[in-house]
Amino acid sequence: MAKSNPIRLGLVGIGRAGWTMQCVELQGKEGKFRFVAACDILPERRKQMAARYGCRTYERIEDLLRDPEVEMVSIASRSVDHYKHAVLALKAGKHVFLEKPMCATYAEAVRLKRLAARSRGKLYIRHNRRNEPAFLHICELIASGILGDVFEIKLARTSYSRRNDWQTLTEFAGGQMLNWGPHIVDHALRMLGSPVESLWSDRKRVAAVGDAEDHLKIVLRGRNGRVVDLEISGGAALKAPVYLIWGTRGGLLCRDETVIELRYLDPKQKLPLRRPDPGDPNHGWGTPDPLRWIEKSIPVKPKKTWNIWDELYGAVRKGTRFPISLDQAVEVMRVIGAAKNER
Repeated sequence: MAKSNPIRLGLVGIGRAGWTMQCVELQGKEGKFRFVAACDILPERRKQMAARYGCRTYERIEDLLRDPEVEMVSIASRSVDHYKHAVLALKAGKHVFLEKPMCATYAEAVRLKRLAARSRGKLYIRHNRRNEPAFLHICELIASGILGDVFEIKLARTSYSRRNDWQTLTEFAGGQMLNWGPHIVDHALRMLGSPVESLWSDRKRVAAVGDAEDHLKIVLRGRNGRVVDLEISGGAALKAPVYLIWGTRGGLLCRDETVIELRYLDPKQKLPLRRPDPGDPNHGWGTPDPLRWIEKSIPVKPKKTWNIWDELYGAVRKGTRFPISLDQAVEVMRVIGAAKNER
């Protein structure tokens, strides 16, 4: 049996993303990843990490980066610090696994990409919702052609909360644009299927108590004519469907990411040629067209799934292609910057 060669991780930030997400996700992957160090400004979090993993802990990232055993730095600090911490880690020659948003601004993302190209370490962006089962399954259905030519896609993540943590404050790069935004903009760009031709956006603060937006809408039009309408809200009293997709031969609805509702024209039915009739419609709306519709609900179950940590391990240890390219992550930040009217 081949000897295990786990990636030696240094975790920056032992909070919501680091402790409650990444540490949980890595349970059972000890053969691929091992925490050798962690840093956080709060001593109780450092004690918690040391007790669970027996790793060294530091108060400052600079001290963690001087630890020779740290091979990869997983950055799970506050959004406003992602750029600064990634720069320090890349300059130290470490691999970097960077939580979303990769930066607070598009300009920072461009600079970070340039730095990564010169660094000994590789930069990987944690767009971990790229592998959500509902997203993967719906992309498979679009690619199958069963809906015809897809012309409009609606994406939504909606809830209602009088939120009051740091994610509601612009000084910490808070707000839904940089919280849920990178995930759903990434989905939108993958589903758009072509470069963005135009963009419209609107932002509001509805229920959160900080100064950052908790409700936003972005409408993207691709060069291929397809439109993606995405909405993220912490101020929506009624939930919108997570996915609503229209094509020339059918449509798709997914309310809660567990069941997909489909309505599409029977592929076996040969549709007769129809021409516009300039005559009197006789109080009607054209000539009846006997269409055979297939309607069904199917469980979310994509043919192919993947795990972001397994992909990360493969990229570092085996040289395989990581599914989220740096160019794609930077494009997400470009769209977010344009939606925020960054100068």
